[in-house]
Amino acid sequence: ELDEALPWHSTVSRTRQLYPAALFEPLFDRIFSLCVQQGLVAGDTQTVDSAPVKANASLDSLCEKQPVHAVQPTLTVVGSSPKTPAPPHPASIRSAPAHQLRYEATRQAKRQREPASLGATRPKARLLSNKTHYSPTDPEARISIKPGKGRALNYLCSLAVDTAKGVISHVQADLADSRDSLHLPGLVQRLQQRLQAHELQLRDLVADTGSSNGFNYALLEHQGVTPWIPVFGQYKPEAAGFSYHAAADEYRCGADKPLPFRKYSTKADGAWVKHYRAAYQDCQQCAHKGNCVPYADYKQLVRSAFDAAYRRAWHRQRSLRGQHMRRVRQRTIEPVFGNLLHHYGLRRINVRGRAGAHKSMLLAASAYNLKKLLRYPSKRQQEMALVLPLPPGPPLMLRCGRRTRRDRPKAPQNLASLNGPRVLQQPRPFGKC
Repeated sequence: ELDEALPWHSTVSRTRQLYPAALFEPLFDRIFSLCVQQGLVAGDTQTVDSAPVKANASLDSLCEKQPVHAVQPTLTVVGSSPKTPAPPHPASIRSAPAHQLRYEATRQAKRQREPASLGATRPKARLLSNKTHYSPTDPEARISIKPGKGRALNYLCSLAVDTAKGVISHVQADLADSRDSLHLPGLVQRLQQRLQAHELQLRDLVADTGSSNGFNYALLEHQGVTPWIPVFGQYKPEAAGFSYHAAADEYRCGADKPLPFRKYSTKADGAWVKHYRAAYQDCQQCAHKGNCVPYADYKQLVRSAFDAAYRRAWHRQRSLRGQHMRRVRQRTIEPVFGNLLHHYGLRRINVRGRAGAHKSMLLAASAYNLKKLLRYPSKRQQEMALVLPLPPGPPLMLRCGRRTRRDRPKAPQNLASLNGPRVLQQPRPFGKC
């Protein structure tokens, strides 16, 4: 009730920890359904973005991860009751591939050799990485850094906002050590389920360059959704000096020699690529071999497996509608993040664990949608008109138009009889200014 006293903060925090996240999801869905009934959600165009949120852990508490072979079972004495040790947390074991660990060791050794590196002279300076360190306070928090801000343990708040009135249509907590493009497929799947439950169809998805991925382009186009996502800056739609023939799926060089498709492969980050390679005899007998491939036996091109989807996205972002969609994303989702971080308690997560962070984000998004729902008037306001009978007597003549000086009521002639005796004010004497 409104007249009851507010609960203590400790009561709210303990209640939030006891209840699972499955209890907060229906609350968010209920408020979202009320926004749909009020006409605040269109559903056809959604903007997606993410922002780091500080976790309830400090960088000073980081510990180094143990290798897999270092985790051994403890020994027990014969005749004594065996003690089952607590299994180590998965975050405390090095799970990164060997090539990534070697790259990280080389990078840290290079930074240590640099005498003028920033912060190297501090007594507590350490080279930290998610591949080699973890936080025992919150093992699911990840080290991340945002341009212009310091390094911290964060979670990633991923949002989907409707472009009609700025209502939050989906929110989730993700790990902060991965790109936005890896979380986009799962976010879109859950977003479409919520929209389809209210008979809304997603047609356009607007995001920034962090969600740029060939697989995401192909997935959204396969589902009938137009991805308005800018292509990453290193992408080139055409190979310089080569022409592509889609019918034969091959490239041709300046000497009109074919480079047909040979095989698929994956890069170190898991991205699929296609290999186009010219024949050995064509390159050996070519007059341009010295300028084209002076130290190789043949010419080879490596392109993305989703190059066609990349090319369509590249042309989309340079169109007039693509520029308009970029401005729509900026004015729709950026203010929502600003309000959530500065006014709804998402500047820092006061709980630990990804599940707790997800519940905090759900509560903040529910409060934001509820405030926006109360701000707009109800669509079901009924208007009622009363017809009153005319008073008895001669019919009234109504005159429309602007009233003139003749129509104005005249002032009474005898003011003394109305207001009593009049008091005349003495005139002011003339003086020098």
